[in-house]
Amino acid sequence: MMTRRSRSHPELLLLFVLVLLSPSRLAAQGSAGTGARIEPRYIIDMPTAGILASGTYAIDARFYGNGGLLVGFTAGLFGRLDIGISYGGTGLLGSEGPVMNEAPGFVIKGRLLEESVVAPAVALGFDSQGYDGYIKEMSRYVVKSPGFFGVVSKNYDLLGYLSIHGGVNYSLERADGDQDVNFFAGAEKSLFSFASLVAEYNLGMNDSNQGASGKGRGYLNAALNVSPGKGLTIGLFVKDILQNGRAGEGVTRTIKIEFVTPF
Repeated sequence: MMTRRSRSHPELLLLFVLVLLSPSRLAAQGSAGTGARIEPRYIIDMPTAGILASGTYAIDARFYGNGGLLVGFTAGLFGRLDIGISYGGTGLLGSEGPVMNEAPGFVIKGRLLEESVVAPAVALGFDSQGYDGYIKEMSRYVVKSPGFFGVVSKNYDLLGYLSIHGGVNYSLERADGDQDVNFFAGAEKSLFSFASLVAEYNLGMNDSNQGASGKGRGYLNAALNVSPGKGLTIGLFVKDILQNGRAGEGVTRTIKIEFVTPF
């Protein structure tokens, strides 16, 4: 179990990147803001009904505590299907020895129904990638992978746009004895043409018994996403605001970089 507190400050990296960018270039075309041209595939940790456009792919990188790095590749097929793979570990940055994830993560997500004026988009899928490091002693990630999931997403015009997401999931990380079905929800509010504020609440119903890592409060996360250029989105995540995780270190910060482009 990882107990050493990371001294890195990923939010400073985000601010440094934004300072280097000319404001005239902040016209979005990523997945954040009213100028977004790419559907967000995740709220923060949990999935949305968003799908990559056909013939495009995404490269994602997450930088998290204890020198952690997670890199993923996802391809969009037929405008209704995403298939991806990811891998990483902790201690990859800094002086600590690396601790790699037990196995690569895999995701497949298909959209069953498109969004209409009155109905939300609906997607089903499977995602074996958890977050914030792998705990070998418990055979699970600090934040469990979604596993099998179903999710709905709906967009509204409200001083830009407001997106609402909600879903149910069943993780296959069950060695801690907590095998409950779980629920999650989230919202994204656009700020200008290039930025969005995001909130996510993962109830953690599958991570709340005596042998599990959670304390029963659920995982409350928030994010600021900025799209500084075509296909590029940078996110600053503030995670576990309720300090639910026993295996973590309270409130944590993560940087995510997403780049989407055609094949």
